[in-house]
Amino acid sequence: MTGPTNTADQPKSYSSPLPTPRPHLGHAVASEWTKMISVRSTVWTLGSMVLLVVGIGVLAVSETRSTDYQEVPLTAPALFGLLVGQISVMVLGVLTITSEYGTGMIRTTFTAAPDRARVLTAKYLVFATVAFLAVAGSVALVGLSSAILRGGAASGHHGSGEWARALSGCFYVTLLGVLALAVGAMLRHSAGAIAVMLGLVTLPPVIGGMLSMWESMAPLGSAILRYNAPVALMQLFGLPDAGTGASPGTATHLLLLLLVAGAAVAGSYVVVGRRDV
Repeated sequence: MTGPTNTADQPKSYSSPLPTPRPHLGHAVASEWTKMISVRSTVWTLGSMVLLVVGIGVLAVSETRSTDYQEVPLTAPALFGLLVGQISVMVLGVLTITSEYGTGMIRTTFTAAPDRARVLTAKYLVFATVAFLAVAGSVALVGLSSAILRGGAASGHHGSGEWARALSGCFYVTLLGVLALAVGAMLRHSAGAIAVMLGLVTLPPVIGGMLSMWESMAPLGSAILRYNAPVALMQLFGLPDAGTGASPGTATHLLLLLLVAGAAVAGSYVVVGRRDV
């Protein structure tokens, strides 16, 4: 018959002297922010977007006259660079997640943070915030340049409404980047996801023009020509109708992209949560 166990011989549980808070979304956001500012792709993509929007926009302002802004908003010159700069935003959205798949760091990320939904949410929040601020800041610089250099003669024609429309255009470009991030999360391949996004932005005007050549497909072609990214940006920025049949500043484009991006984001949560890596 054994005697009583000596409690002094039992191993003691380890207690870390460091604070061990329960992981939450703020930790994941801080981690994704560190990743974003630590890689060169962020500097190259957002830097090229800023150079395109500001450079082309200021150049457009220098080629205009004050009377030109009696019919168009002061932020209109920023649109010329943004039509190209939106590609940089989409590329950054893709690389925000596919770069980790390419290097294998995604395994480390999911090991350190097993809650994949939390990781994805942090990526979406950090990317959307950075992208929107970069796009809005670039557009604001061009708008202020046109207001200072060309806005004096037509100042009575402008107000806060055109700046609100410009912000809606910046939000539209940010949504394109969010959609790109979702596509990258599902495809896990940088080149493939970028190709998909370029097709979504550049092919609809071409396809719409081709379909409009056939009488039976003309209504579909007309609809595609009215609702695509370039036309959406022009109308969100408040430019006059260029024969597309849709009124400037309509919220239809935003709602359409919100639905598409929302479906893609939901799909990314499902796909990333179910597969191994």
